[in-house]
Amino acid sequence: MTSTPTLTPEATTPSGVAPAHPFAGSGLLILRLVLGLTMAAHGSQKLFGWFEGGGISGTGKFFTMSGYPAGESMAVVAGLSEVLGGLGLAAGLLTPLAGAAVVGTMINAIAVKGTGSFFAPAGIEYELLLTAAAAALALTGPGRFALDRFVPVLRTHRPVYGAIAVLLGLVLAGAVLLARS
Repeated sequence: MTSTPTLTPEATTPSGVAPAHPFAGSGLLILRLVLGLTMAAHGSQKLFGWFEGGGISGTGKFFTMSGYPAGESMAVVAGLSEVLGGLGLAAGLLTPLAGAAVVGTMINAIAVKGTGSFFAPAGIEYELLLTAAAAALALTGPGRFALDRFVPVLRTHRPVYGAIAVLLGLVLAGAVLLARS
């Protein structure tokens, strides 16, 4: 007869939650690095024209063509959101806000690209995956190998911070989309 293991007080964290798997921190680190650096590189295309990007001018023209007012300003906002959000995710610094920045930007990318197709080359599956991964990191926290451990209010991840941040990202994305003609 097999019994279900029960958590004793010694087997829980101070918050009463079961401790994470020993490799959970490493898994979250890999996810944060890949997602964060991908987003930072993508944002640097907008801001600096790196990696064959359009820079502010070229990206601004794309934003204007896509119906956004003040295309170059929107290119700066999107580029900064991607670079700062991406670097924040990669470092595990202010993770809920970094995730929200990526979520907001990617919601707009999905809306602009929204061709009715899911799969590449014209589909939205890549953007959707980036959005979901950023939201998941905002909600679960950065793991043990993160700079958030040195930020007193974020030392212990609270899911409510992630939920509020993701909601903020969605609201701001919606506001930006409303400005689009």
